[in-house]
Amino acid sequence: MGEKIMQTAIKEAEVRKDFRAEEISKNFLEATVGNTPLIRLRSVTSDLHANVEIYAKAEFMNPGGSVKDRAALAMILAGESAGELTKEKTILDATSGNTGIAYAMLGAARGYRVTLALPKNASAARKKILKLYGAEIIETDPLNGTDGAQLVAKELARKHPEKYFYPDQYNNEANWKAHFATTAPEIWWQTHGQITHFVAGLGTTGTFVGTTRRLKEFNPDLQAISVQPSLPLHGLEGLKHLETAIVPGIYDANLADRNLEVETEDAQVMTRRLAREEGLFVGVSAGANVFAALRIAEELKEDAVIVTVLCDGGAKYLHEDFWNEA
Repeated sequence: MGEKIMQTAIKEAEVRKDFRAEEISKNFLEATVGNTPLIRLRSVTSDLHANVEIYAKAEFMNPGGSVKDRAALAMILAGESAGELTKEKTILDATSGNTGIAYAMLGAARGYRVTLALPKNASAARKKILKLYGAEIIETDPLNGTDGAQLVAKELARKHPEKYFYPDQYNNEANWKAHFATTAPEIWWQTHGQITHFVAGLGTTGTFVGTTRRLKEFNPDLQAISVQPSLPLHGLEGLKHLETAIVPGIYDANLADRNLEVETEDAQVMTRRLAREEGLFVGVSAGANVFAALRIAEELKEDAVIVTVLCDGGAKYLHEDFWNEA
């Protein structure tokens, strides 16, 4: 049975690779979303038991710079297929930044206007990138975070259904299905079916939900660990403290075998370590994921292959003071 599952995953990966080779000259952006490398972490894991390995999916290598490219592309294609997204409509959604950048990039490539609601305290770098792609920005109350941005976007969509295509990333099934169809088979293939633990943060929850569902189909014994900030007010951009936030409709609380909370400071320290010890310039949510993966790894004495996600690159976080700390 294991061999059959492996062959299925390999076949899916090969089909996607063939598609990319055929389509890359037609539409570069869509063809280069996904199929990201899986990197073994060696320096930050040097103190672990010899047979415990940690790998990180390099999602910052997507064309828009983050894991959100997968979901944004899937939601746009689903909208087109359903006839809900036409050239007469503007793509509208709430975002903390990365999905918005993916919408703006893909919208520019496919000829759509894009309007995004995001908290006013979102970084200047994010806003600049969005504007460079031609997106319109609606700044919302920073104290309400992305929950407030969701409410603004939803109300606009309700008032002007003829004007907007509202994917609603927090409640769109295409979000998690993108990872079910692509991220999970890639990980399974890249680890030769040896993955034992999957660790990922919760934001829209699409990455965790979709990847976990598929990996558990491949191996029901796989352990899935979700990660979220330890406090409602935190510095982990893109992650949600679900106990005090609007819980995404696509979230399935039954999927996680374990939930870990991460302090902002611990994630920041790990983010610096990844840059200085692994040569990986990534964002703070990636630092949170790796920190959580290390916590799991330190408890294990038997053989294990742990996979986590490097959600985005570090360039959008250069304004943060934590880079300069000792």
